[in-house]
Amino acid sequence: MIESYLEKKPNPGWEEEIELGNKAVARINAMKPKPKFFVMCGDLCHAFPEESKVRKKQEADFKKIFEKLDPEIPMICLSGNHDVGNTPTPQTTEMYTKTYGDDYFSFWCSGILFLVLNTQYFEDASKVPDLAKEHEDWLNGELEKAKQSGARVIVFQHIPWFVENPDEEANYFSIKPPLRKIWLEKLKNAGVEHVFAGHLHRNAGGVFQGMPVTVTTAIGAQLGTDQPGLRVVKVLKNEVQQKFYTLDNMPDTVTFRKPT
Repeated sequence: MIESYLEKKPNPGWEEEIELGNKAVARINAMKPKPKFFVMCGDLCHAFPEESKVRKKQEADFKKIFEKLDPEIPMICLSGNHDVGNTPTPQTTEMYTKTYGDDYFSFWCSGILFLVLNTQYFEDASKVPDLAKEHEDWLNGELEKAKQSGARVIVFQHIPWFVENPDEEANYFSIKPPLRKIWLEKLKNAGVEHVFAGHLHRNAGGVFQGMPVTVTTAIGAQLGTDQPGLRVVKVLKNEVQQKFYTLDNMPDTVTFRKPT
C-alpha cells in the first residue's frame, strides 16, 4: 500500500511493509510480561482476493514475518475488506478461511469473553446473504449468552462502528448509520466493555453510552499523521486501559498503574 497507494510507483512492492512487520514482531517478542495474545484487526495483506498472484506472494511474506512471533504469544487474525473483498463472495470467504481460519469466532482468555467479527457482512452482504445471516445469528447468540451470564466482553472488528462520533454521517471508514445504531445498542445492552477496530489507517475513536470504540492505525501505510505502531491493552479487574505506541517508542517492560 505504501508504494502503490501513497507513492504511486508503477511497479509497487512491499519491502517497507516487510521491514515494519519484522520490527513489530521484534517489539512484541521483547515485551515483558509477554502479551496474552496479539491481534491484527484485518487487512492482513493489501492485494484483494481477485489479485490472486500478488495476493499469494503477499500472504507468503505475511506468514514468514509472523511465524517469528514468540510461540507463547497467540496471534488473532481478523478479516478485512482487502482479505475477503469489499463485496465478499462464498469463494473469497472460503479462500480466507482456508488460509487463516474462521472469519468470525469467540474465545475466552483470563475470564474475559472476546468476540471477533467479520464486518464485511455489515458492509455488503449482497453476494453472501446466507453467510451474513449465520454471522448475525451467531453474534446475537453470543451477546445474549454474555448478557445472561454477566460475562465481561471485548470486541475486535475491522470496520469501526464510527470513527469519532456515534452520530456521524455515513462514510467509507465506518458502518452505515442504521446498522450502527442497532448493533451499538445490542453490544451496550450485552455489557460489552470495549470495541477495538482497524480499517482507518490512523488512530481515532469515541464513546457510545460509556462504551469506548478505539480505532488503531496500521503497522504499514498511514492515511493521517500517525506513525506505524501497536496498541497495548491492559484488562484489569474493573477497567480496560489502552495506549498506542509507535514502533520506535514501544516499551519493553509494561507497567500497570493502579486502577482508578
